[in-house]
Amino acid sequence: MKKIVFVLIMVVIFVLPAAGCGAERDDPEMRVVLTTGFYRDEVFRIETISCMLPEIRVYLTNAQNQYESVYSRQIWSIDFNGETLEDNIKDIALAQIAQIKTMNLLAAKYDVSLDEEEAAAAKEAAAAYYNSLNAVEKEVMEVTLATIETLYSEYALADKVYQFIIRDINPEISDDEARTITVWHILIRTYALDGTGKKVEYTETLRADAFNRAKKILEQVHDGEDFERLMMLYSEDEQAAYSFGKGDMEASFSEAAFLLETGEVSEIVETSFGYHIIKCMNTFNREETDNNKVKIVEQRREEVFSQAYNDFLGTLTRNINDDLWEQVTFINNPEVNTKDFFDVYQRYF
Repeated sequence: MKKIVFVLIMVVIFVLPAAGCGAERDDPEMRVVLTTGFYRDEVFRIETISCMLPEIRVYLTNAQNQYESVYSRQIWSIDFNGETLEDNIKDIALAQIAQIKTMNLLAAKYDVSLDEEEAAAAKEAAAAYYNSLNAVEKEVMEVTLATIETLYSEYALADKVYQFIIRDINPEISDDEARTITVWHILIRTYALDGTGKKVEYTETLRADAFNRAKKILEQVHDGEDFERLMMLYSEDEQAAYSFGKGDMEASFSEAAFLLETGEVSEIVETSFGYHIIKCMNTFNREETDNNKVKIVEQRREEVFSQAYNDFLGTLTRNINDDLWEQVTFINNPEVNTKDFFDVYQRYF
């Protein structure tokens, strides 16, 4: 899943690609059908590429069984603000396979394709996964070896076009740009949490009281009181220490922290969380800074890819078969336990 999973989180959009109907699409009559309705078991479509129900079942069933192997089947009974986890997993599976297929359309635009070795690896991976399925799993998911070959080939091509688009993005990142510091802080909050965990902002009176408490704590710091002891006594943040780079924290917090020398303490800093008193513990963390350089490069690559992807996506026509999608549910069969679809892929790519 490598880069693709991260890209999916970065660019959560709905797209629609294909599987299983490639040969038919050369038939002019089939092109007419595509403009007037959906094929049987066609879940969604983007331009001339579609996603069929067995493909969705592979993604969804593997996700379902991965969750159940960790949390048991009871996890599906939990309500998340009016939405079930099953609905959430359905949406993620739909978004993931949709993006993969859209990236295959993007690959055609850039004239990127799998070479013979990569295509062979996709076939080998497909055979390995398909042969791991029992008869019930194949029947219930309605998958064929060709279905799995298509999914793996599309997944590999999506990864390849991503690498193609970001191929020249390898900037030099200076120590100063990537500098990571470590601080302690004391937080006096300016909000409470209601019964649902939602933030409720303090009234002006309560905010003034919070500021006065922070002011008194800062006076104790100036009087020589031990910062760590005061932090343990008064801070309303469960986390005491933070290591971060420029731009990683809320602007007012980050700006104040980066102005401090090691051992220095800030004045009172206001953020959306409340009033902070910050003590700099380390103005330069070599290991964290090097890690941050990698992170910055990856962010820039994601930005370049996202721009290319979103520009392309804006040119495409997308449709979903709502009636069919509403009927898609988890497979509740004790003989259907497959969960290593992506693990098998990683063994071959």
